[in-house]
Amino acid sequence: MAKTETISLLAELQNLNAPQLRRLLVEHLTKQKLGLYWESNAIARDAALNANVVLPRVVPEFSHTPEGTTHHRNLVIEGDNFDSLRLLRATHAGKIRVIYIDPPYNTGNKDWVYNDKFVGANDRWRHSQWLEFLYQRLVLARELLTSDGVILVSINDENRSRLELLMDEVFPGRRVGSMVWRTKDSTSRTDTNFSEVHEHILIYGGVGFAFNGAPKSQKKYKNPDNDPRGPWNIDPLTVNADRFERSGFFYPLNNPVTGVWYPCDPDRVWAYASESRIKNLDRIRTGSMESWIQQEKIVFPVGERVVCWETHEELLAAIRAGDVPRTPKRQRPLLTADTPDLNFWIGRQVGFGRPGFKKHWEELNSHVNPVSSWIPRATEGEDEDEAVIGAPQAGEGTEAIQAIFGTRAFQYPKPPTLIANLLRQATKPNDTILDFFAGSGTTGQAVLELNAEDDGNRRFILCSSTEATAKEPDKNLCRDVCAERLRRVMAGYGGKPGYSVAQGGEFAYLQLDKIEAADVAFEATPDHATTLISMQNTAVAPVEYAQAAIQVIAKSGDWLTVICHAATPEALDALAALPAQHGLARLAVFCPRPKALAALLAERGVEANTYSIADALLKGQVRGGQGASA
Repeated sequence: MAKTETISLLAELQNLNAPQLRRLLVEHLTKQKLGLYWESNAIARDAALNANVVLPRVVPEFSHTPEGTTHHRNLVIEGDNFDSLRLLRATHAGKIRVIYIDPPYNTGNKDWVYNDKFVGANDRWRHSQWLEFLYQRLVLARELLTSDGVILVSINDENRSRLELLMDEVFPGRRVGSMVWRTKDSTSRTDTNFSEVHEHILIYGGVGFAFNGAPKSQKKYKNPDNDPRGPWNIDPLTVNADRFERSGFFYPLNNPVTGVWYPCDPDRVWAYASESRIKNLDRIRTGSMESWIQQEKIVFPVGERVVCWETHEELLAAIRAGDVPRTPKRQRPLLTADTPDLNFWIGRQVGFGRPGFKKHWEELNSHVNPVSSWIPRATEGEDEDEAVIGAPQAGEGTEAIQAIFGTRAFQYPKPPTLIANLLRQATKPNDTILDFFAGSGTTGQAVLELNAEDDGNRRFILCSSTEATAKEPDKNLCRDVCAERLRRVMAGYGGKPGYSVAQGGEFAYLQLDKIEAADVAFEATPDHATTLISMQNTAVAPVEYAQAAIQVIAKSGDWLTVICHAATPEALDALAALPAQHGLARLAVFCPRPKALAALLAERGVEANTYSIADALLKGQVRGGQGASA
């Protein structure tokens, strides 16, 4: 470390109090471990996390509110995604089932801004800054996921290893795996003659997460013998073990009906042991070969070639000529001069076919094919035993942007087909999907497409920054690209139909205001309170703040949740009338002075649970206690 950096660090340490110094010392002594390590400051990290309170404000003119919209299920949040995630921690903790992000790739080519500056390729601390930047956001995102939630993260090959170690640290024990997809149709020549034309998608899921997969095809399952157990297919009767590993499974197999014998493959022995080879039958957990034959589960060849070698010399001659039973694919001989007890095969009827196992459709452990980790081009063939996610042709993302805007309004967007295919596998019809590096809004468009496809009720939350700089102070990527794209897609463009409100064709546009915790009670507006409390209690945003004495937020069971910004006589009259109007017995009222309002309502015979608006605004954002309101 340079001398000036050492002096700066010492100066910083002098300003820390005793608990902060102990915290740093404990971290230094206990967190040295095998794995990823980067320069970071735990005190600065905590300070950023609890710096202030983030409050949302609906901007009606930037929202999309078609006729019939009573509330907004979908959210587009403008601002630094660190602040957006702090807000969502207070409103959506444990409510997000699927997160997809395409973060900056740390290429050094001005692909991301940190501390209001582009991070260049020659920045000494580039990798540490990138890791800390992502760490702070991923830790917050972790709190938002449901217990069976999943996060999918796109990354290039250069930074995959660093990001994977970071994900292991933030989501320990949750690694599902990764996918690989081809990003270019043409090669990308380098001085090393190595063409880098793929990217990765890292997958980390909670307990209970599973991809949807695809239904297994039943076309291979027939029932030519009218088996009462239903359609069946022939599976191999061997396992991947040789005769030395599983000697009890290496033996001649006999068809008791025809008397024909079949030699065992010494490199892939029978899947089931013979009762004649195993003394303790209790050890045979999978059933013996004899029991399966008795249950007519072993399918012996019909119409095959059968031979009988009368002498040892005749058998050896057949072995030398290669005229012996062989494995189906690699055509390895099943009888050789080294076969144990070779004389057993003399004078017996020997079949050249291979027995199989009768696997019934109803006996399959699952009728779903798993998702493949390889994402091929959509034109490539699919494996019948895997659910293959198809990747579109290169340039689809840019073409989609051009079709919507008429220009390349956003650089390097992800292909809509790829994101839709990922969400088709990862989501369920009622899931909430978060993308906190939303860019041009591809994830939102994919959610709309899936809802229209299966009549789903998926919701999206997209967090996008303005990307304004000193040179472009008026730039607003979130407003002018992300939200505008969704608005055009929802309305329909280029001859393509739009999306109804029932399909998710609406969204609230939120801007964020940051207020010191001590000033919340004085500076927070009714708009802030209405939006935040609505998001906390219903996970939706109001269409706009209503200038009324009271505002109904939600109905739940026999409860009615209401906001009352001032206990005026008009507000008290309106609150007292609510139970009869809605046929509900109880009220939950958020107000500035909950104890006083409860007493006033009790005088009118109205049962209500009252809560502090100030406490609700601080909930989930300020660590430690909360103030009480009279």
